[in-house]
Amino acid sequence: MPIVTVQMLEGRTVEQKQALIKEVTETVVKTTGAKQEAVTVVIEEMKKENYGVAGISPK
Repeated sequence: MPIVTVQMLEGRTVEQKQALIKEVTETVVKTTGAKQEAVTVVIEEMKKENYGVAGISPK
């Protein structure tokens, strides 16, 4: 039972997240041979102020 977690900054539409879930699921099925109904995709969204790269957070 593959479980895929996607971490990303908030701001995507529901439609974009649905498309992401669909595409990730299809890729996992194709590459692992898992059944589609066994694949779980979890999207974890974070606020921009809770993220930083190289010691710098967005303004």
